[in-house]
Amino acid sequence: MKAVRYHRYGGTDVLSYEEAAQPAPGPGQVLVKVAATSFNPVDAGIRAGALQEVFPLSFPFVPGIDLAGTVAGLGEGVEGPQVGDAVVAFLPMVADGAAAEFTLAPAGLLATAPRTVDLADAAALPTAGLTAWEALFELAGLRSGQTILINGAGGAVGGYAVQLAKEAGAIVTATASERSAGRVRDYGADTILDYRGTPVTDAAGPFDVVLNLVPLPPEAIAELLGLVADGGALVSTTTPPPEDSRVRTAHVQVRSDAALLAGLVSRVDAGTLRIDVAGRRPLADLAAVHDEAASGRLKGKTVLIP
Repeated sequence: MKAVRYHRYGGTDVLSYEEAAQPAPGPGQVLVKVAATSFNPVDAGIRAGALQEVFPLSFPFVPGIDLAGTVAGLGEGVEGPQVGDAVVAFLPMVADGAAAEFTLAPAGLLATAPRTVDLADAAALPTAGLTAWEALFELAGLRSGQTILINGAGGAVGGYAVQLAKEAGAIVTATASERSAGRVRDYGADTILDYRGTPVTDAAGPFDVVLNLVPLPPEAIAELLGLVADGGALVSTTTPPPEDSRVRTAHVQVRSDAALLAGLVSRVDAGTLRIDVAGRRPLADLAAVHDEAASGRLKGKTVLIP
């Protein structure tokens, strides 16, 4: 089969589109014919070796933590998934991923894929959708009627966060560029700040929850504390926020959860959660996608199709 692999940590030049042996499912595993994977910023950090103490790899390594595809084989003891089922999953960070024609997935991580979107586009849901859900409801404890500021709403996680916060009954202020403002407004944001003209610290707080999705230096994260109401929460997916006796602070470390993912899928099929895909690229373009992300030219969620 064809796969993208790298044999050492390094720049985008280590990503090689090459022949690899098709894996065979072991006990508790499912073989999946990949419809698509997607690019996530963490992929670049893992590839570069910046996260090797947290996510140590064995080489050669196949990236791609987002999976959408069709079950093609079952390992011993697998119950539930059947050959031919369309599935999605957030794969383990340190196991070979979905940047290949076939991949292995722990059966317990699989959720039935959405029926109302193209299967390849469903690869844009698992990691970003779970990150948004866990940040909003598990870490921030967002409730109906509360106010929330989502800093960086134009990205994939931000788009899901706006939609899920509105569904929960929150009042949403979002920062976004002029280019993505229309889409963020369609997601339901009540107020949109163009961060290029208005500093986020000028937002009309205080807010019950501030969700930061933007890479910021520590001093800028600390400044966001001033936007949080007493007893509120500051949650960040990027730079960890400082501890503060006045508010709760948390750094998101997303985990795979098939039940939560199934809940997101049900929202997609019900029409209350939209998957937005900015680009569909052949898997052979993965190195170019990493390059574009590093230079800031990658706009929106990109899925990669074998």
